[in-house]
Amino acid sequence: MRTISLPRGRQRLHAMPTSTGYEVRENETYDWDGRKRGQTPFTVLQHTISGTGQLRYENRNYRLQANDTLLVLVPHNHRYWLGQGDRWEYFWISMNGEEALRIHKSILSVSGPVFRLQPATIDHLADCSLRLIKGAASPGAASAIAYEAAMALYDDVFGSHAFAEKQSAMQPVIDHINANLDKPLPVAELVEISGLSRAHFSRCFAESEGLPPAEFVLQQRLQRAAKLLTKADFLPVKEVAVLCGFEDANYFS
Repeated sequence: MRTISLPRGRQRLHAMPTSTGYEVRENETYDWDGRKRGQTPFTVLQHTISGTGQLRYENRNYRLQANDTLLVLVPHNHRYWLGQGDRWEYFWISMNGEEALRIHKSILSVSGPVFRLQPATIDHLADCSLRLIKGAASPGAASAIAYEAAMALYDDVFGSHAFAEKQSAMQPVIDHINANLDKPLPVAELVEISGLSRAHFSRCFAESEGLPPAEFVLQQRLQRAAKLLTKADFLPVKEVAVLCGFEDANYFS
């Protein structure tokens, strides 16, 4: 086990590491409650290398396994722990500072507290942790490493490959919408097709398509109606309304 606690000094830097390390926990008590770690805000980024950990985040439970990355803010209503009989191998970086908190809050709002990163990002974060363990020459150098880790995470979540993955993940939903514009298409139905939680689906869909799901469906209905009304003028308005999922033809009046 390698752990280092870094001084919470007087410097008001935008990102400052407070602790980092690598651990293997097995057959022992390991339990962190985000409501019982003081009132000074900080974040914990913890990557599971192997084994299993448990997380309760607000009212949802997660089982953390190899390649899962955990991100939480303190203070907050969450708890993560080692289950009875389990083994958990991981490394982590904790940090505070206004910019670190801002970046991590933005990531949480999009990805939630558990997500998977690119292998190169995991290696980068592990390297940042190792450099901090070996010792940064000054508070400024430690801050630079913490900021580097925060931005590596940011680039993975918000970078071009992440956007492409979100678009790809939404394609089955888009295909279903376009094939069924004459039907009601409630958001719950789209959520089921995506395989995501409703909140995560809504966030990912809006990021991928630029509109919330319900607004996107309405936009697609209107675009199809406009095409039919201009290019298929032999169709009665009422029939166009039905084909596009509008119950009332007066919608076009």
